Amino acid sequence: MKFTVVQGDIAEQEADALVNAAGTSLEMGSGVAGALRRGAGDEINDEATSKGPVDLGEVAVTDAYDLDADIVVHAAAMPHYGDGKATEESIRDATKNALEAADEHGCESVVIPALGCGVAGFDLSDGARIIAEELAAYEPSSLEDVRFIAYADDEYETLRETAEEVN
Repeated sequence: MKFTVVQGDIAEQEADALVNAAGTSLEMGSGVAGALRRGAGDEINDEATSKGPVDLGEVAVTDAYDLDADIVVHAAAMPHYGDGKATEESIRDATKNALEAADEHGCESVVIPALGCGVAGFDLSDGARIIAEELAAYEPSSLEDVRFIAYADDEYETLRETAEEVN
């Protein structure tokens, strides 16, 4: 599947689905989750945690509340905060399951961050490669606009270079 790499704040993106880099508890703390919570309002955290905990690599779907999206897919690429780090398998599973959830909800557009990287402790360039491979291999039923998002300049460069190598 074709995808693009973009830079910006995920909470300011317009898409049918936004993907949250979640822990298995689905508690929305810092990083991507914090940005989405600030944009959506506290109700999103209440709904997310009511659907957890989930197994590593699994997802839960909530309303997007005040975000410019229909749904948020909470993809658990890492254990609950402080209980370990993301793994290659958890990042692959979370990415694939997030895409499937967006497809199952009839979404045409989705924005996905570097799941399992950052506070989850997985190396960004290795994590970006795993996610890019999963995005490229995915066969969508409704998804047409898939954006792999980075917040910081250096993160964007890593994602862009990795995507070019994978594509």
